[in-house]
Amino acid sequence: MKPTTLPGVLLLTPRVFADDRGFFCETFRAETLSEHGITERFVQDNHSRSTRGVVRGLHFAIGAGSSKLVRCGRGEIWDVVVDLRLGSPTYSRWEAVELSDENMQILYIPAGVAHGFCVLSDVADVIYKQSAYYDPAVERGVAWNDPAIGIEWPLSADQISVSERDLGAPLMSDLSEPLVEFVAGDA
Repeated sequence: MKPTTLPGVLLLTPRVFADDRGFFCETFRAETLSEHGITERFVQDNHSRSTRGVVRGLHFAIGAGSSKLVRCGRGEIWDVVVDLRLGSPTYSRWEAVELSDENMQILYIPAGVAHGFCVLSDVADVIYKQSAYYDPAVERGVAWNDPAIGIEWPLSADQISVSERDLGAPLMSDLSEPLVEFVAGDA
């Protein structure tokens, strides 16, 4: 487990048992997560497949929010998190990590932190757990290219493909609904 620069966001590296036949890796074990302070009950698994240059996000949920455990089961992504927790010492800052089927790392994203990614390989499968069921009534987004956040995406704008939904996401300065409050114990 490795903390990131954003309080509560953790990069987990599971043990991988590999030999000439392939590998085995335990990607989720509640007991192990609990030892690292991750105690949420995860209730939904999601799986997306995207091609090179696709940017998905930046997504988050209002209200109680939703935590996520994100991994890349196939290919490679540049995974981005943005702290949107009110009162957080790192509010509006971003961080990115490369997740891939090679490094097998898993990113824990607490509620109130927006999430997005850019596909670096020809194809990528992103698999993630979340602590709340998907509810379109509380799902929100913030512009992937908001200059106030200043994310330095690894591909040029002409190589990036973004959905209509994400193209219509507001700037962070235009977010009007209550966001998740930062809790000092999250640090």
